[in-house]
Amino acid sequence: MINESLHTELILRKGDFFVQNGHPNYRIGKILEGILRGFTINNEGEEITTHFFMEEDLVSGNYIPNIPATMNIQALEDCLISVANYKDVFSHVNTDSDLTNVIISNFQKLNKQNHSRIEILITGDAMAKYKWFLNEFPNLLNRIPHYYIANFLGITPTQLSRTRKILSQQM
Repeated sequence: MINESLHTELILRKGDFFVQNGHPNYRIGKILEGILRGFTINNEGEEITTHFFMEEDLVSGNYIPNIPATMNIQALEDCLISVANYKDVFSHVNTDSDLTNVIISNFQKLNKQNHSRIEILITGDAMAKYKWFLNEFPNLLNRIPHYYIANFLGITPTQLSRTRKILSQQM
């Protein structure tokens, strides 16, 4: 966050939740260290990974204040997060141009990632999805379990393993 008076530092240990689905969402954070995973649970009780958040990303359970979080966000590594009250931060938007620019650029980044992910999930095969992931998240491959990557891409861990093997043979 830009304005030092708005935030505090939060340490999350691997497995801790930043926010849980259905719980009040009152904070927004900027990840200083670590990786978080956003996920939801489908009707069969299976976790569906929807987001990965890493250093320099903004993170919130949703981007509408005072409503319950729409997903779970859990630490995949120990994390250090600069956290602020959502309402306090947004009370400074449009009066603090640096803060406004940070918020807008992060929303644009998240929107672009979500749009391109939806497109590749609909149109891509396992190889196209994996190449997209490598392009969008080049620093995550060796930092998170591969079953989360497979889940995020809508493929099975076996498909991911085969895809990785084929790609490594092509190089």
